[in-house]
Amino acid sequence: MNRICGGDPAGKIHLLMEYAGHSGEVADPWYTGDFDTAYRDILAGCQGLLSSLRKTGGAF
Repeated sequence: MNRICGGDPAGKIHLLMEYAGHSGEVADPWYTGDFDTAYRDILAGCQGLLSSLRKTGGAF
């Protein structure tokens, strides 16, 4: 996204896991086949994002 958008001077681009309170990326099941961990990461990130949107009224 940073490359596509030409950077992020306004600080609006975030990794999904930041909303789950973790640094890093969603677990990649490509080599491990561990889709359960990827699902949990995505679910936690989406729940955190939804909570953030509710707190800010959707404004970033």
